[in-house]
Amino acid sequence: MGIGELTNVTTGKARLSYVHLYKPYAAEPGQEEKFSVTILIPKTDTDTMARINAAIEAAKQKGAAGKWNGVCPPIVQTPVHDGDGVRPSDGMPFGEECKGHWVFTASAKLDRPPEVVDKAGNPIINQSEVYSGMYGRVNVNFFPYAFGGKKGIGCGLGPVQKLEDGEALGGGHVSAAQAFGTPQAAPGTPVQANAVTLPWTPTAGGQVNPITGMPM
Repeated sequence: MGIGELTNVTTGKARLSYVHLYKPYAAEPGQEEKFSVTILIPKTDTDTMARINAAIEAAKQKGAAGKWNGVCPPIVQTPVHDGDGVRPSDGMPFGEECKGHWVFTASAKLDRPPEVVDKAGNPIINQSEVYSGMYGRVNVNFFPYAFGGKKGIGCGLGPVQKLEDGEALGGGHVSAAQAFGTPQAAPGTPVQANAVTLPWTPTAGGQVNPITGMPM
């Protein structure tokens, strides 16, 4: 599916969660591992959502003309959910970061790893720069499926562009200072006195070099 397809959409600025763009992932043992990312579209971004809704409708028409044997079901499962509602998998509320957003997950098979680039379009080599909570744009493709007696619309993952950093989600990287506090000087470590290191204890009447701060 190319950019010209009606089912293809490049989002506006979105927050990314459950980011698995360099290493494939399966939520449960035995499931097929895939590259994937959950995309949070602000409800204020009506342009992106209008294009997503149009792409889903185009995917439905494609399904009726192909996999669904000429008939579009009256109710079609789609991948986009209301972040102010509940998760369809377990009925529990979406995470706090999903409030005020439309939420959907896009994935790609092992043989189609997504390109991940920076704002200038250059490949991001340092994988630590790509994480859940950052902001970016994602190219996705909506497609019809018929599997296990179910008919619906899936979402394929294309290239991802990081736009800016954000607060990490899901317990991001923690520094040693954050975990254990400010480092303390070990016993016997030289102390600082007027920005001069004194590894010795001056005695009464001792003379000190005014340049080096060392005993003469």
